[in-house]
Amino acid sequence: MRWLVAASSLLVSSVVVAQTDRVAASPSSENASITIALIGDSTVEDYSGWGVAFRKRFGDQAEVLNFAKGGASSKSWYDGNRMPPVLDANPDYVLIQFGHNDQPGKGPKRETDPATTYRDQLKRYVAEVKSIGAIPIIVSSVTRRRFDENDQIRTTLGPWAAAAQEVATDLDVPFVDLHKRSIELHNKIGPEASMEFNFKEGDLTHFNEKGGEAMADLVIDELQSAVPSLTKYLKTSSSHTDKQ
Repeated sequence: MRWLVAASSLLVSSVVVAQTDRVAASPSSENASITIALIGDSTVEDYSGWGVAFRKRFGDQAEVLNFAKGGASSKSWYDGNRMPPVLDANPDYVLIQFGHNDQPGKGPKRETDPATTYRDQLKRYVAEVKSIGAIPIIVSSVTRRRFDENDQIRTTLGPWAAAAQEVATDLDVPFVDLHKRSIELHNKIGPEASMEFNFKEGDLTHFNEKGGEAMADLVIDELQSAVPSLTKYLKTSSSHTDKQ
């Protein structure tokens, strides 16, 4: 009987130590460093998205790891067994943005339905992120830079953006409405200025450095309200978009 008690005490002690270690590294600690992971498609990745600019907004106490994959949807990214490396990195926050490649025309390996399967995928990400004690943050898809005859953005991503917001509300997790904010920005600056964000001529989806900076600023601005605890890790509160 004594050995059972001793074993139980050892197990409890191990759990307490593990939890204490996690708390010690918690963002709530005054001098703690944090890790932020990015999950998404090409509009998030370093090569053609806002990932690099986002990373540059943070100081030395924040490490940003970008796990985004060009051409990925919420379904294909997960099916590619890309979640284990994210969980192994033990991040404190995980930003999740999908939608572009979930749309019709992308094939059955990528397409999702905003009313059903897209929501299911987002819920899966949230559950797995929470399972390691991290904070999931759902981000709606950045808009494509397609304008109508009145020089206003014409988007087809609305259903996926709405679904993302509803999932965030239902699961009570932070939400960044990048879809809405990016539409507002492009409608404000107009087609000519918006084309200066193009990754290459005629590319209305991906970003050059200037476009990536503008989108990262929108994300950061939203995060300061959605996740105020991240604000102290920023290098500066100044915004590129305020200068438009």
